[in-house]
Amino acid sequence: MRLMMKLCVAAALLAGSPAFAQMPMGGAKATADGLNDATGMPLYTYARDTTPGKSACNGPCATAWPPLAATAADKDAGDWTVVTRDDGAKQWAYKGQPLYTYARDTAGQPATGVSAAWPRAK
Repeated sequence: MRLMMKLCVAAALLAGSPAFAQMPMGGAKATADGLNDATGMPLYTYARDTTPGKSACNGPCATAWPPLAATAADKDAGDWTVVTRDDGAKQWAYKGQPLYTYARDTAGQPATGVSAAWPRAK
């Protein structure tokens, strides 16, 4: 019983720590080149996303640049926030910038969609 209590206290302390709050969400992982999703796909931001927490990439744009999906149960944590898209779907954002993959990229390979409009997420 004491062990269980200690584990609960430790979990509560970790959950409130700044390091825990800054852990990448949506399975994102930091690499030397920038952020990747949980499958190793490079993540991008979109230059036209000028309103923090709002995606300007919808319709055909979102087909070519799939959003980093969040679930309805996902919650904001530090710099990581959940954005509600125009279609009602949820998407992860980092420091107010919605995150996307590129449909032509391959998991584990270098980013191919980098441009002034689509910089790598860092």
